[in-house]
Amino acid sequence: MKQSPAQDWGPEPSAWAPMRRPVFRALWLAQLAANMGTWMQTVGAQWLMGDLGGGAFEVALVQTATTLPVFLLVVPAGALGDILDQRRLLLGGQFLMFLGAAGLAGVTAAGEATQGLLLGLTALMGVGEAFCISSFQAIQPELVSREEIPQAALLNSANGNVARAAGPALGGAMIAAVGPEATFALNALSFLGVLVVLYAWKRPATHRPLGSEHIRDAIRAGARYVRSAPLFGAVIGRSGLFMIFAGGLWALLPTIARGPLGLNAGGYGLLLASVGLGAVLGAIVLPSIRSHLKTNTLVTGAMLVYAATMPVIGLVPSPIGVAAALIVSGLAWVAVLSTLSASAQVLLPAWARTRGLAYYQLVFMGGQAIGGVGWGMAADWLGVGTAFVVSGIGLLVTTLVSMRPLPMPSGPVDVGPAQVWADVPDVAMPGRDAGPVLVTVEWRVDPENAEAFIEAMRDVGRSRRRTGASMWWLFEDMADPTLFLETFTVGSEREHLRLIMERGNKWDQQLEARAMALTRPGSKPFVRHMIWAYASGRDEELSSLP
Repeated sequence: MKQSPAQDWGPEPSAWAPMRRPVFRALWLAQLAANMGTWMQTVGAQWLMGDLGGGAFEVALVQTATTLPVFLLVVPAGALGDILDQRRLLLGGQFLMFLGAAGLAGVTAAGEATQGLLLGLTALMGVGEAFCISSFQAIQPELVSREEIPQAALLNSANGNVARAAGPALGGAMIAAVGPEATFALNALSFLGVLVVLYAWKRPATHRPLGSEHIRDAIRAGARYVRSAPLFGAVIGRSGLFMIFAGGLWALLPTIARGPLGLNAGGYGLLLASVGLGAVLGAIVLPSIRSHLKTNTLVTGAMLVYAATMPVIGLVPSPIGVAAALIVSGLAWVAVLSTLSASAQVLLPAWARTRGLAYYQLVFMGGQAIGGVGWGMAADWLGVGTAFVVSGIGLLVTTLVSMRPLPMPSGPVDVGPAQVWADVPDVAMPGRDAGPVLVTVEWRVDPENAEAFIEAMRDVGRSRRRTGASMWWLFEDMADPTLFLETFTVGSEREHLRLIMERGNKWDQQLEARAMALTRPGSKPFVRHMIWAYASGRDEELSSLP
């Protein structure tokens, strides 16, 4: 019997559909060159650390130096992406990465490289990446249609992995022929193409009726959104658990190459190229696989396949056998990351997209940074082969345990802008920082619908918190069981206006409509918007009275 497709995101456009978009295509090609340069530098930096006397732990620190700045800075950088021009933020981040690569090329060519300089300049590039990583993801819905976001995520994953296939091999050959400084210099040049494309992109200005948020408020709003978005939280949780264990591959592969396999820099580059080849194969076959599997099944299956390859990579003494396992792990890697990335992008509204993706990257890079240190120490204590086995078992166990409590979204969520509040207060000024503001909503519900209404209002409460509410309650009148009072507070008048004027979306609208359908026919919620009586300095006036 033929299996019916399990498409939970709708019909699949062509895998190459996003490439018809001129800006996406130009940026994709420029990023391909930059990603190739980055992978060449990765090989050069890890190999140089070994030449400078570093062991497994010091080599693993190269990965930590790349990812730790992202872990520390990605949240404020994500907030800046939502309140500033993302294009300018991207230009600044790319320029920092150019400076780090150029500086590393200079000190290495001059023979002045040390372990500290290597890690410091690598960390500078990580700072630049922190300002770019979330914004690059956040602008994708501006470059392609909503239906093409999964394909764009897959092409972007394939981009990095095509570079992974070619960059390490080229980097290894250049190290053998010239030295690691050549890989650093080419990486610096590779950022110029991205800078040119971003500079030429005429991005429409973002309309903000209430002006830009303060970065402190933007960070708080992003954290509040993530805490109250369980679907997005599941994506973040699966990503973090995957990266803590899967990151062991990238941290320990140089040690496997230099040690048990006895390879030179060129051989290590070919091992990384095997991962890239698997990822390219994944980009080709994944659209067909995705049309027959639900998102949760696809992500879980790919994680289990990746876990199964880890012991093979750590224990098989043959470079050919390890390369074959790396091809499979590359395919699983791109399946997991592209699906998680696409899910994260479509679950976030435009006003919170960059800061929400910043938390996604925080967990992603944090898991990789922790894994880099942890698996480096495990390799020193237990041996590199045992560390691979332990990481594979850990990924297997956490994947199986997290399937039910952290399910992937089973269908599309429309977070396009929409007017949720019908009655907007008539405010002559753009909003003050005075507050807090209390909003009350009276609902009339017949007794037979009360339980269903209370349950539906749980989702409405999460919606209020996502868009700005700091506290939310639902009360039932003790004397009149048909009367329910919803109350929530917002920190300031300005934040209250953002909630009702800027942050509504169609998903929130649907959640409120579901609750509204359970109310008494003909009734209409009665809404009050009230500000704290002493918010305007009236408490000072009263205290001065005799």
